[in-house]
Amino acid sequence: MGETVAAGVAEARATDAEVIEASWRAPERFGALHDRHLDALYRYAYQRVGPAAADDVVAETFLAAFAQRAGYDVGRADARPWLFGILTNKIARWRRTETAHYRAYARAPGGWTDEGVAERVAEQVSAQAMRRHLAAALGQLGQADRDVLLLIAWGQLSYDEVGQALRIPAGTVASRLNRARRKVRQALAGHDSTDQHDVARRGNQ
Repeated sequence: MGETVAAGVAEARATDAEVIEASWRAPERFGALHDRHLDALYRYAYQRVGPAAADDVVAETFLAAFAQRAGYDVGRADARPWLFGILTNKIARWRRTETAHYRAYARAPGGWTDEGVAERVAEQVSAQAMRRHLAAALGQLGQADRDVLLLIAWGQLSYDEVGQALRIPAGTVASRLNRARRKVRQALAGHDSTDQHDVARRGNQ
């Protein structure tokens, strides 16, 4: 019993990289990585493709991560950027679903129920109206720009982590983010200047 508890404590203290490296010899160890990051990945996928597709896209992400774990750079202790990068690639295959998801929210009388950029954008004005405008704006962004904006705003990744996830230079992250923020501001123009400022602030965090 004591050995089991000690093993559990050691597992909890292990970095993501240590868990992945251990899974090379003991594949069942990979389950710890799944448990650590499932909620964050699901919340992100839910907001991008909706509940019907979120389960599938997250399951595909972990299956791909498990298959690719031998190539993981164990010099990177935190596997979040790697996992979000895989998830982003999976979401790209659901592009039509994602676009339809935003269009549905833009038409719906309600809005997002999850805490995210939509909640913050709508703080000072009619939540329903602003969520619809934001959903429409996100649906109009190009895939590359939307990926960067939402990995930062919803995935809560840093610039460097987004660069790792998408395998692009930090300068490209910055230029795509600036372009996405500008387009969102333009789409929201005239609705409320406070909310435009809030989108910019979230993108700079």
